[in-house]
Amino acid sequence: MNFYGFIYKIDEFCSYDNPWKIRKEEETSEKYGVYPDKRNVEQLIKNSIINLDKPPGPTSHEVAFWVKKMFNVNKVGHGGTLEPLTWGGVIPR
Repeated sequence: MNFYGFIYKIDEFCSYDNPWKIRKEEETSEKYGVYPDKRNVEQLIKNSIINLDKPPGPTSHEVAFWVKKMFNVNKVGHGGTLEPLTWGGVIPR
């Protein structure tokens, strides 16, 4: 399955029925990178985004630090916030 096949499967699962406009299929040389579906585990870890549902308690920076140590990578950051009150959640007191 190529990359577009994967996108079409997601569309089907989500009942998305608007057509994609693919301007041009390109052939590329693997000396410039690796297709996402052909990456090994190390490449996936280095070039990935992790969706994380952070529990109350640890800070966003603590969780980013833990991820950095777990995956043995040099750089980790977070986009937005991971704090539960930002989405209207209630923390029991």
